[in-house]
Amino acid sequence: MLAWVTATKASIAVGSEVWVEDPDVAWIDGEVLEIKGDEIKIKSSSGKTVTAKVSMTHPKDPEAAPCGVDDMTKLAYLHEPGVLQNLKSRYDMNEIYTYTGSILIAVNPFRRLPHLYDSHMMEQYKGAPLGELNPHPFAVADSAYRQMINEGISQSILVSGESGAGKTESTKMLMRYLAYMGGRAVASEGRTVEQQVLQSNPVLEAFGNAKTVRNNNSSRFGKFVELQFDKSGKISGAAIRTYLLERSRVCQVSDPERNYHCFYMICAAPPETYIVNINEKKLHAS
Repeated sequence: MLAWVTATKASIAVGSEVWVEDPDVAWIDGEVLEIKGDEIKIKSSSGKTVTAKVSMTHPKDPEAAPCGVDDMTKLAYLHEPGVLQNLKSRYDMNEIYTYTGSILIAVNPFRRLPHLYDSHMMEQYKGAPLGELNPHPFAVADSAYRQMINEGISQSILVSGESGAGKTESTKMLMRYLAYMGGRAVASEGRTVEQQVLQSNPVLEAFGNAKTVRNNNSSRFGKFVELQFDKSGKISGAAIRTYLLERSRVCQVSDPERNYHCFYMICAAPPETYIVNINEKKLHAS
């Protein structure tokens, strides 16, 4: 849980730096010029003078690192503008992952970063304590896997966020790492268990993902995926215990959104073709 810090008159003085709400950019920072009763006047970093209520301001840490911190529990003030500024500072440096204690916050880069998820990166996080390396979904997955093996207790990883934040991709990364750690060399019917688990994702997404105003591939469903491991730490099976679908989308879709991908895939299927077996003189439809 995040503890939001609220500024008070006692923590704000003329000359101190603060954050003030702004309708255009959410928050702006500046130096306090004057305090009159419950109102405060500041000069923003852009040179604009702003007047606001003291209760709507937050103190700013003047010694905050310009590149941000990898764990936001290190911040002097863990309030909304401080958190957003830290995430922005790291995002500007192409660092899309940040910890808040044991919680991993991901910011959607809106582009592919394959170098962050290859086998070499998985090997680096293998056995590394949480927080020792840069924040990453692999670190969270490895921590859960190690606790399961060492303590013999089932673990749960919760992936949450608003539409378009990257929940689906984050879930894929977690499952890829767990499949990497618990993979088997022996295949079942030509495919290993972990391969079957990963390959089931596109099918589920076709029946549960849809285009929305904010995201072309938004998950309109929720699922609880259970990966089962044997005593040696290898994947022995998997099951989807809960599958929640936004059923209202099936019969009514708001413009310009779309229905589930599967309906359009069916409509785009090639026309029925016929193959004549000359030897047996039979007509087959495919």
